[in-house]
Amino acid sequence: MNISSDLQWVRAAGGFDALSAPPRLKVLRALVRRGNKGFSVGELRAKTGIAASTLAHHLSALSRAEIIIQEKSGRETINRANFDRLQDLANFIMNECCIEEHENNGKS
Repeated sequence: MNISSDLQWVRAAGGFDALSAPPRLKVLRALVRRGNKGFSVGELRAKTGIAASTLAHHLSALSRAEIIIQEKSGRETINRANFDRLQDLANFIMNECCIEEHENNGKS
């Protein structure tokens, strides 16, 4: 492995790790469904039923992993899914889909 691919693995692992808690998946799913409009923290709390302090913890983890984008709008913070990052994570896994199956075709 070279340094570039090492960093790619570390970055992917960080993204998947941030998604490893059910409440984070719940938040992400709500944001994905909402699209580019996003939700304020209060709207997310109402939508997901996650307590404010717990939600802040999960939003912080998702933001650090660049799974979500947070933007200040006046006194509110708007949270949006980072669709580019999510696509990168999906591609990381799916780019090698079935490679071994295809490599073994025709071999005895």
